[in-house]
Amino acid sequence: MNWDDIKIFLEVARTERLSEAANRLSIDTSTVSRRLHKLEEQLATQLFERTTEGHRLTKDGAQLVSSARRMEQDAQYAFDNIKQNNADNSGKVRIGVTEAFGNYFIAPKLVNLSKQAPNIQIDLLHFSRDVKISRNEAEIAIAVEKPKSTSMIVTKLTDYKLQLYANKKIAATIDQHAGVQTLSQYNWVSYVDTLLFTRELSYIKDLSENVNNEIKPKFQSTSIVSQFSAIKSGLGIGVLPCFLGDTDPELVKIFSNNVNIERSFWLVTHPEIKRLSRVDTVWQYLKLLVKEHQSRLNPP
Repeated sequence: MNWDDIKIFLEVARTERLSEAANRLSIDTSTVSRRLHKLEEQLATQLFERTTEGHRLTKDGAQLVSSARRMEQDAQYAFDNIKQNNADNSGKVRIGVTEAFGNYFIAPKLVNLSKQAPNIQIDLLHFSRDVKISRNEAEIAIAVEKPKSTSMIVTKLTDYKLQLYANKKIAATIDQHAGVQTLSQYNWVSYVDTLLFTRELSYIKDLSENVNNEIKPKFQSTSIVSQFSAIKSGLGIGVLPCFLGDTDPELVKIFSNNVNIERSFWLVTHPEIKRLSRVDTVWQYLKLLVKEHQSRLNPP
């Protein structure tokens, strides 16, 4: 069996799209497709269901991913040891994280890590879904929902608060003494509820239980940064994490005594990956970072 075919198979399993896998491997899409078919012929089975939404693993494909992933990890660990990456605390660490936490909390605070460990390279990868550590998408994931996998190292990174925000002009027109029962009368900005990858992001459903009428958003986006921009522009009111909403002086909290949502971030990695000193260094740095900045994550 050709190892190059296995690498192509793994990349398609991670990305679920031939074009994206081809781009990552720096080869053309037709080559990826041809090598996949060749591998399936060798194994006399179908490894993927071809759908309009991409390539989905079959039962046999999922079994091969598990074994191939271990082969890839073993090869990478051997390579790292030979290069003494572990001893030197150097090399690349990919962090899979949500858009807002990555952009507005982690990225601005990596300077000290760079000074402490100048030979570590950080790749910050933004995902609007669960990061697949088992498929080697990243060395460390920061998840918004605690993973159920028992094969991973999982620890709570931090709790964080979210509150309702509006720009100053809209906030001035809102009677906050009227109570949250009146929230449905305002224009709202929110996630596209049907495209959420986790129930943890469904804030409007939680709030709708306490209002007179159903909240119907005026603007929806799968991007929290787009929602942030829309709320700032005056398109509507919406729920934002405080570490994001508090960064802009044009935004103010409304109904802060009545709307106070709390969620958690979870650190996730593979036990073998955690042994690499560069990964452990970044892991410990992230834990220290949230500890030092609790006032931003959980303002009083």
